[in-house]
Amino acid sequence: MMLQPRWIAALLLALAIAAGFAALGQWQLARAISTGEVVERSTEVVQPLTDTLAPDGPPEQIAEGQMVETAGSFVPGDEQLIAERQNGGETGYWVVSHFVTVEGASIAVARGWAADADEAAAAADRLAAEPSTEQPLTGRFLSSDAPALPDEDADPHTMTAVSTAALINLWENWSDQSVYQGYIIDAAAPDGLAVIDSPEPVVEVPLNWLNIFYALEWVVFAGFAVFLWYRLVRDAWERETEEAAIAADTADGASTDPTDDAAGAGVGTDRPHATAP
Repeated sequence: MMLQPRWIAALLLALAIAAGFAALGQWQLARAISTGEVVERSTEVVQPLTDTLAPDGPPEQIAEGQMVETAGSFVPGDEQLIAERQNGGETGYWVVSHFVTVEGASIAVARGWAADADEAAAAADRLAAEPSTEQPLTGRFLSSDAPALPDEDADPHTMTAVSTAALINLWENWSDQSVYQGYIIDAAAPDGLAVIDSPEPVVEVPLNWLNIFYALEWVVFAGFAVFLWYRLVRDAWERETEEAAIAADTADGASTDPTDDAAGAGVGTDRPHATAP
C-alpha cells in the first residue's frame, strides 16, 4: 500500500510540510537565543552622566550599573536615612543626599553606610551643616527603587527604598525641577560613614521561553504531518482489506446457496415415473 504512487506522493508532501514546520521551529529557537544575547558594555569606564541618560524619564537599561561622573552641589538638610541596607554582609543604614548638577537637574546620592542608626543620623547632621559648594561626583548609577510599604510592626516613617518619587516629596525647596529617575552610589564616603559596596553588575543571559515554547510546537506539528500520512495509509489499507473480506464472504455465500440445491432436486421429482405394463 505504501509503495503505491499516490501514497509516495503524499509522503513527499508530508515530508515537505514537516520540513517547513521544522524550519519555523529552528527560527523560533534562534530568536529565543538572539533576544537573550548579552550586549557587552564597559560599566567600569566612567562616563559623563549627561551622556549616559537624561532626566525626567525612565533610564535606559544600558545605564543600569554604569559608572558616571558629574559636577554640582549637595543641598544641605535634604539628607535621608535608608534602613535595611547590606554592606559587607552586615545590615545597616545609608545616608542619601540631594545633589543638583551644574545643569540644574536633581539626583539622589547614596553618600555612605553606617551599621547603627545613631551613627548614620550623626553623619547626616554633619552633612546638613556643611556649606553648599560645587564639587565633582563619581559613582555608580542605579535605577530608582520602587516605593515600599513598611512592615506592620515597623516605624512607618522609616524608609527602606531609595525611591525618587518618595524623596522629592521630602526635599525642601524642590518644585518641578528636572530629576533623574535613579540614584548614584558615591565612590567615596564622608567622615563617619563607610564606602558603600557597589560591585560590577553581573549580566545574566535571559532566554525567551515563549519562543522556545513556539519552537517545540512547530516540532510537534512536523511530527503530526508525518503521522497524518501514516494514518491515512493505514485507513486506506484497512478499508481495502475489509472490502476484500466482504467480497470473499459474498462469493462463498453465493456458491453454497441452498436454493440452488432445492431447485435441482425439484427437477428430478417432477418427472413421471414409469409404470409396469
